[in-house]
Order: sequence, then C-alpha cells, then structure tokens
Amino acid sequence: MKALIINCTLKASPGTSNTEALAKVVADKLRGEEVEVTEVRAVDKSILPGVETDMGEGDGWPAIHDAVLASEILVVATPTWMARPSSIAQRVLERMDAMIAETDDMEKPVAYGKVAGVVVTGNEDGAHHVISEVSGALVDIGFTIPGQAWTYWNRGPGPGKSYLEDDSGHDWSRTTGETAAQNLVAAAKALAASPLPLPISE
Repeated sequence: MKALIINCTLKASPGTSNTEALAKVVADKLRGEEVEVTEVRAVDKSILPGVETDMGEGDGWPAIHDAVLASEILVVATPTWMARPSSIAQRVLERMDAMIAETDDMEKPVAYGKVAGVVVTGNEDGAHHVISEVSGALVDIGFTIPGQAWTYWNRGPGPGKSYLEDDSGHDWSRTTGETAAQNLVAAAKALAASPLPLPISE
C-alpha cells in the first residue's frame, strides 16, 4: 500500500516546516503499518494555476497527479492562515478538480477507492474550519474520508509560538495523528476488499 503526503506549507525547502513536523507523526505511523510513504512539499514545485491535469510546459502538477493516482492514501497537510487553508493548499485542491471527470478503464472515477486525511498546524484557532474545507473538497473529488482522519495543533487565539517552538499539546496531536493513520489504512483495506460501485448515470 502507498501513501502520498502533500505538504502545503508556504516555506520552500530547506526551510523548517511546522506542518511537515506534524505530518511526520502520521507518516511514521503509516510506515509502521507497512505503508510506503512519499512526501512532497508543493511549494517547491511549479504548480501552475488552473483546473486541468496538465497546464502545459513548465507545469509541475502532472507528476504529483500521477503520484496521487499511484497511492491508496492521500494526506493533505496545511498551515492555517487567517483561519483558512494556505494558498498552496487551495492551489493543490484546484488542480485536483480535474480528477472529478477522470475515470479508469472500468469508467470509475479515479479517486474512488482512495482514502484521504488532513493535517493542520497554526498558532491561532481555525483548525476545524480548515479540516472541514479540505475534507469537503476531497469528498467532492471522490475520496473517502474515514472517521477521525485528521490531526491538528494550534496554540489558541492570538499570536504566539509555532508547533516546533511550543511543546504543549504535542501528545494529543501525536495520538490523534497516529489514530488518523491507522484509520486511513483500515479504510483503504476495506475499500480494496469491497470497492465502491460505479456512479449512477442518468
């Protein structure tokens, strides 16, 4: 089984990413469940604006799209900015919009049978809103979201330290992230054993 984690931090490599640090909790647990994990920092790629799978020369999205299709599990990890997903996360979801119309050889939507989860960091409140926005988009695309397939960390209202600067709450974020990982694996196995049917057409 394969998993892809798309880190939607605004910080280019090799900058330190709080979102990457929390996503590592999920990645480590997935690896412990014998899942092959690939991690991509989206800001490092030239993801052009648009809602097509391939926007032409210089577009870095097609390779990520192929990695999504090759994985049973997708995790979108994003910081919180002004109580919303990062602009990079929005760009990723917009590019995934094309997948709604893509089907496999059996005419099944390409995201059917795949599961997805969300990781959120931020030093202000808004994590539940961000989880809802990202999860809602992923469901639209065709992913299955298992129960509690997310984890987050935030300091609370007002400015303050970030995830890697403040140890408070890490135990909760870790156990929640590990639960998310095992739920993603269980749901992926269940869908493999009992696939979703084809959509009903008019």
